[in-house]
Amino acid sequence: MAQSETNLALIDSIHKNVLLKKSQDSTTVANAYYALGELYRFSFSADSAYYYYHKAQKYYERKNDNYKLARTLYGIAVVQKNEKDLTGSELTSVRAMSLLEPLKETESVIETKAFIYNNLGIVFGELEQYEESISYYERALTIKEKMKGDNKLSIDISKNNLALSYKKSGAYDLALEYYGQILNNQDLIDTRPDFYALVLDNYAHTKFLNQDFGELPNLFFKALKVSDSINPGGYNSISINQHLAEYYKYKNDITAAKHYAYQAKDIAENFHKDELLSSLLLLSKIDEGEKAADHLKAYIKLNDSLQKNERAIRNKFARIRFETSQIEKENIQIAKERMWLLIISVVIIIASILLYLVIAQRNKNKELQFIQQQQETNEEIYNLMLSQNESIEEARALEKKRISEELHDGVLGRLFGTRLSLDSLNMNNSTEAVKTRGQYIAELKTIEEDIRKVSHELNTDFVSGSGFIDIIKTLVETQTLAYNLTYKLEHDDDINWDAVTNKKKIHIYRIIQETLHNIYKHAQANHVIISFKLKNNVICLSITDDGSGFDVNKAKSGIGLKNINSRINEISGTLKITSEKEVGTTVIIEAPIP
Repeated sequence: MAQSETNLALIDSIHKNVLLKKSQDSTTVANAYYALGELYRFSFSADSAYYYYHKAQKYYERKNDNYKLARTLYGIAVVQKNEKDLTGSELTSVRAMSLLEPLKETESVIETKAFIYNNLGIVFGELEQYEESISYYERALTIKEKMKGDNKLSIDISKNNLALSYKKSGAYDLALEYYGQILNNQDLIDTRPDFYALVLDNYAHTKFLNQDFGELPNLFFKALKVSDSINPGGYNSISINQHLAEYYKYKNDITAAKHYAYQAKDIAENFHKDELLSSLLLLSKIDEGEKAADHLKAYIKLNDSLQKNERAIRNKFARIRFETSQIEKENIQIAKERMWLLIISVVIIIASILLYLVIAQRNKNKELQFIQQQQETNEEIYNLMLSQNESIEEARALEKKRISEELHDGVLGRLFGTRLSLDSLNMNNSTEAVKTRGQYIAELKTIEEDIRKVSHELNTDFVSGSGFIDIIKTLVETQTLAYNLTYKLEHDDDINWDAVTNKKKIHIYRIIQETLHNIYKHAQANHVIISFKLKNNVICLSITDDGSGFDVNKAKSGIGLKNINSRINEISGTLKITSEKEVGTTVIIEAPIP
């Protein structure tokens, strides 16, 4: 899986650079197509591999680069062989070899010859022409044994292929000899356990065919154990299970034979259809009655499907060869169109970016103008509020003065006159009259003093700075009445509201207004307490309700809270919200006076 993902990543990387490379040297383009063909071949995507190999072939033919052309033809031959186009693979391999023959025998040329011989050995093995297959495998092995460097694994692979052809041809002793040479490598089980399991299984199956049952079925079990330790239910385990089924069928243990035959079939369903085909044929020989017939029918159906698919693949390869020249012409036209499209796209993108920047700058300027207008409007609103409050206070003062004058000049004068009249009537010297008049006079003196006191209080100015608190009180009274809330307003007389800017007062006013609105909408409260305190030249505004409360950590930030936060940022303040369900919520805002 990791190797497949790596191949796909490389394919994607090469695809992204092919268009760029087309504008460079044609050899670079051919190398890119060849690399794509290789990656698609190892990813078992035959169509794409053949397509890109064929494109690379055309470039190398024009450049007369026979080595790279031969290497590309070898890749095509392998794809053809994998897709059962055995005749096509043979012809392509022979052409590749003919291109290499005149070349100087460098290590890379010799290695490519070995690969081609090995492919021809596989092709003739598939065609059941085992003498030719063995001949080509021996040529490949001879070349690999003469090559420099550590070729042990490559040599062992050729020996395994050679032994397989000997086994299929009935030369069991020679097959066992080559398998034995491979298995004598004590490090193989550690370095390549998958290959070790494959060779051991072939070795055991050759012994079975040669009627040498001494180490069987233990060798099969050992091979299966090694294979499953690497990849349980992997590809190699298919043939091992098939061979075990054959062994137990020969031993007339039909139950065990069925078990391993079905194991092979179940695993083969996840891999190439050839293995499933051989598993179905095996089951048709092991199973009995209708089941055996069903397996045989499935085998015939699948075999027909594979043959049709192989013919379709061969036809597709022919169409690819035929259509490549036409595609190349179309690609030239497409490249031109893409270039113009790229140029137009770049122009559109640049124009769009410039347009976006212009619109964004205009919007930003409008936003700044709006903020400035909003600030000016807020100042104007507050000034109007202050003016209105001053007008109310002036009217109150005038009214108080009028009442004071009325009390002083009117009521007090009449009372004073009455008292003098009573004094003048005090000539009656009877004890009862004197006592009665004294009581009236005393009562009149008391009334006089009370009236003087009221007159004095009415004529006294309000405490300085109480105007903003009166505005807040009016706001709270109005909103709590509308929201059906009771309230308590507390304020610290030490706060010098004259030192607070109008902007900050407006924001405090709006914060209280928004908070009361939120309490009405969400809290279901009955009572609210609003408090102003001064701490270290910082105004501390606290708003507490007895509502339903909420989880502060999970609460969503609505428009109201966003507005409050925005206003707090404007006055360089801080916000803290604490809440407890079924108890209530407290909002604390702190804002410095300067």
